[in-house]
Amino acid sequence: MSDIIEMNGLDGTRKKITGADREALGAALRGKALIEGDEGYDTARSIWNGMIDRKPGLVVHAMGASDIQAAVAFAKDKGLRMAVRSGGHQIAGLAVEDGSLMLDLSGMRSVHVDPEAGTVRAEPGATLGDVDRESQVHGLAVPVGVNSTTGIAGLTLGGGFGWITRKYGMTIDNLLSADVVLADGRCVKASKTEHPDLFWALCGGGGNFGVVSSFEFQGHAIGTEVLSGLVIHPFAEAATLLPKFQEICDKAPDELTVWSVLRKAPPLPFLPEDWHGREVLIFAACYVGDMAKGEEAMRELRALGTPIVDVIGPHPFTGWQAAFDPLLTPGARNYWKSRDFLKLGPGTMEAILGAVEELPDPQCEIFIAHVGGAMARVPSDATAYPQRDSHFTMNVHTRWEDAAKDKACIAWARDLFNATAADAAPSVYVNFLPADDADRLAEAYGGNLNRLQEIKARYDPTNLFRVNHNIQPQRVQQAAQ
Repeated sequence: MSDIIEMNGLDGTRKKITGADREALGAALRGKALIEGDEGYDTARSIWNGMIDRKPGLVVHAMGASDIQAAVAFAKDKGLRMAVRSGGHQIAGLAVEDGSLMLDLSGMRSVHVDPEAGTVRAEPGATLGDVDRESQVHGLAVPVGVNSTTGIAGLTLGGGFGWITRKYGMTIDNLLSADVVLADGRCVKASKTEHPDLFWALCGGGGNFGVVSSFEFQGHAIGTEVLSGLVIHPFAEAATLLPKFQEICDKAPDELTVWSVLRKAPPLPFLPEDWHGREVLIFAACYVGDMAKGEEAMRELRALGTPIVDVIGPHPFTGWQAAFDPLLTPGARNYWKSRDFLKLGPGTMEAILGAVEELPDPQCEIFIAHVGGAMARVPSDATAYPQRDSHFTMNVHTRWEDAAKDKACIAWARDLFNATAADAAPSVYVNFLPADDADRLAEAYGGNLNRLQEIKARYDPTNLFRVNHNIQPQRVQQAAQ
């Protein structure tokens, strides 16, 4: 193998990186600098979405902030494109790029809880499961997502919502501070009082402004159990029940979250075997708070229709947070299309029901999340994430194993996306954007986009952090005009 490797440059050219360059970089690291063929290289480049099979030119497996600084300095000095991987869950696969530098943060998984202050500090490679498990030792929880193998960094930087968001706000609403390595190599603390403009941008603006080496969150004393579970109905009842689902969501107390999922029933142990593989409507519900009040709050939901099964009851919070993990294991091929709706109109419901009748693979599903409550009482310009109205988020989650199904599965998702355009709100959750939705940044950030571009110009004027859903510096855009 030649001592010299060629890598992607920021200026569009190929840059020659010598063995001496790599040796000097490795000597500066607590972690490792890896190239193809090295132990750990293939693990680092493998991410959740099995459609992504890319080979970075060089991987920096970081073990701390000093390693992040060394990688950023190397990329800047050599003029290299750099992707940043934390949990590796992002649907677009922007954690890894062929021929570029990959900064791998997956080894930085420490979580520390201060039970007296009620705060939780997490490194960027930590998963939601890591955060949940350590927090729950003290009966605390941070509002995060619903798949425990998701990375805390990507979730937070895009906004973050899940089962307790209606009660306690989004993940970013509970972010107290972040330690950030900037494009110029400085490590700064961002909070509402220190670098407040940077902190504002980190609250939903993605990885555009630096590399976060540590997040500090406010935890909430929820205890260790929640009233949660599934109510599963025959798909034949969906046309009648979806409008009632919307009514229940609209009047639910903050403590109650109800989402719906339409798909072929997986082989769940509590579901009669003759229903396995048949289309169903699933209501997934969680009440955080007093169990007796939760039973009352869920009474109307549980009285709907004639369910096949109702398995709502007290569950450990960590268990409920991981309940959907078996359906979201790494390695499958995944493609998403997403829309926000302030209301689910008849046309949208009809399109969804029609799509369920044409599922291209048993693993494909349409889930509809309802968010609001505490998160809806935050002004739209208080964080980079702007969509603060109570709303429904539809994620057309297309998932399959056989590459021969790529065309059919992707087409199915796009067809449903197009069929629901009329009712859609002018917004989208950036964490649900696939790579071919890069033109939807204006929807993701709305009226906050200009301010994000200005902050980008101050903190990353050369757009070093660009392998992401990229917000270009304001003056770069002006120069191109």
